Amino acid sequence: MALNDIPELALDWHRSGKGAVLATVIQTWGSAPRRVGAQLVVSGDGDMAGSVSGGCVEGAVVLEAQDALATGNIRVLEFGVADDDAFAVGLACGGEIKVLLEPVGAVLPENMLAQLVADRAAARAVAYVVDPDNNTRDLAYSGYAARFRLDRSGFEEDGRFVAIHNPPLRLAIIGAVHIAQCLVPMAEACGFALVLIDPRESFGAASRFPDRTVLQDWPDEALTSLTPDARMAVVLLSHDPKLDDPALHVALNSPAFYIGALGSKRTQAKRVERLEQAGFSADAIARIHGPVGLDIGATNPSEIAVSIMAEILSVLRQG
Repeated sequence: MALNDIPELALDWHRSGKGAVLATVIQTWGSAPRRVGAQLVVSGDGDMAGSVSGGCVEGAVVLEAQDALATGNIRVLEFGVADDDAFAVGLACGGEIKVLLEPVGAVLPENMLAQLVADRAAARAVAYVVDPDNNTRDLAYSGYAARFRLDRSGFEEDGRFVAIHNPPLRLAIIGAVHIAQCLVPMAEACGFALVLIDPRESFGAASRFPDRTVLQDWPDEALTSLTPDARMAVVLLSHDPKLDDPALHVALNSPAFYIGALGSKRTQAKRVERLEQAGFSADAIARIHGPVGLDIGATNPSEIAVSIMAEILSVLRQG
């Protein structure tokens, strides 16, 4: 199960009889270690998955969650700066967080959680809206989800907490090359849904990408069928203009939030010339990150994959 599949795990634990409490960061101040919307799930046995603080207060949250599960009550916890006692519960970073605890079944209805899980599985944008003071909650399918185009997150509004559940971010990789073998697991660990495209059977062989599907269509046709949107990044790694250029045309005509292309500065210059001849404007061409990846002095496929993933995340968070 993926690291961000906390609602799915909560539903599974509840239905298996272990019990489950969803702990969600609903408000932060200062340099809080996790963002609003970060979640932790705790079972009746004390098992946990996810994080609300990166480790500072998880132990206290687990104890409070087990007590909330036993009593069936909603709870809101607040944690601030730890004092000089190294064993005091608090945040060493100097921030403050507010954490909502919702026992599944007693507070968060099983059928509502099941619907949320179904919506996520179907890639439907949905917002979970909860009023901790009045202990009311609902699922919303319009308005809220548009507030966060590129991220799953949440915010507080008029005393209510709104958790945004957008479809997963997608990464389309053109070229099943060595760099792709390193990039795929990195992107998956960051929560991206992967699509790997390469018409060359030897490159996309199962032995090179076990347990993953490689689309062996021509890249432009495959990418068009995927309907690139503002939640997709496209990375071209084949280093072959016959494969990269047609896919690049599709990407540039889409709202993809990131487009990167492998190659040296000389290769990029030639790519720009071809795109200009094809009628693309300077502004459109400027969307391409080429040479792809942050300049960290990467020299091997693994390091290049790190530089690419870092640049994608930089554009996602800051662009």
